[in-house]
Amino acid sequence: MSLFRLEGVDYAYPDGAQVLHGISFALEEGENLGILGESGSGKSTLLRLLLGLDRPDAGSVEADGSPLDLRDRARMKAHRRFVQPVFQDPYGSLDPRMRIGRALAEPIAALGLPLDPHTEVPRVLAAVGLPEDSARRSPRAFSGGQRQRIAIARALIARPRVLLADEPVSALDLSTRVRIIELLAALGRELTLVMVSHDVAVVAALCSRMIVLEQGRIVEAGPVRRILEAPQHPYTRRLLASLPRMPAPERTTS
Repeated sequence: MSLFRLEGVDYAYPDGAQVLHGISFALEEGENLGILGESGSGKSTLLRLLLGLDRPDAGSVEADGSPLDLRDRARMKAHRRFVQPVFQDPYGSLDPRMRIGRALAEPIAALGLPLDPHTEVPRVLAAVGLPEDSARRSPRAFSGGQRQRIAIARALIARPRVLLADEPVSALDLSTRVRIIELLAALGRELTLVMVSHDVAVVAALCSRMIVLEQGRIVEAGPVRRILEAPQHPYTRRLLASLPRMPAPERTTS
């Protein structure tokens, strides 16, 4: 059973501007998916559909084997446990008035999870490489990279099966980006990642499959290595030639 399955998905803004055209793909357990495309290609809109924040104008979005129905509150509450997002801005993702422990524990109450915050908060802080006493501090005490770790920890506390990340390292300096990518790579061995990034090296480091979007259409899809080594579509070749690339984290061998 696919984690996500999209069939013939169209989406338009309220003003009538068409954003997505006939999007179809499946995401299977054990795959990490990269979504590559220029600004305005429809990447973030696609993530909103996967999160269940918007509904398609045509076609279907299935998650964990059943359709997403935004009117079904019980179904959508279950979906919030199934998938969690991490967004681009580490500074805007945390309430500056709320201590970290309370911010991390919020999803437990909001989603009605049978979990104990006293054990779960230390668990997710350790998972992202932060000390347990971080829970007693406010967001202003942390750097951008540390705040992004906290945002990832807050996503992990719901124990999701899928983590959707929208440009999660683009607002960070180079050395911090590498460390966050290493963290996401480790997490990607335990759950499924869907990664939107303008950076080819980020997708190459984290994902096994890739789809390339041009003006709301999938123009190429397949294994990351195959697309990077032998892109078939002219748009993909132009995109790979023009995008900036950051050094990928070193892969260790046993």
